[in-house]
Amino acid sequence: MRGHKISSDGLAELLLAAAESKKAWQPAKVDLRGKTTVADYFVVCDGETDRQLRAIADEMMDRARVEGVRPLAVDGYQEAAGWILLDFDSVVAHVFLPGERSYYDLEALWAASQKRRRVKPLRDGEG
Repeated sequence: MRGHKISSDGLAELLLAAAESKKAWQPAKVDLRGKTTVADYFVVCDGETDRQLRAIADEMMDRARVEGVRPLAVDGYQEAAGWILLDFDSVVAHVFLPGERSYYDLEALWAASQKRRRVKPLRDGEG
């Protein structure tokens, strides 16, 4: 499939499917479009052990590679620190151990960003 350009939504769905195939717990796609320039989507999931985290990350990278996509950066894979981050530019995958996922709670953090504060316009002479 060389030359095939996968959309960011398609890549996020592909990474979700990869996570599910490795029995990841509660894989989720977080839509960040219009909220940040960091990425269009986060894919967030957790696994029971460091070994399972690596298996999930490996499957994500393998499936993306078939589509001609490679991560720009991989962090936490060698360290077995409970969190592997795969940066595919428009999609960032976070593969956590359960304690880290609940501590950082990325889904709730970005869901809260949907609540926009209303800004009152300045009156003449203010500012």
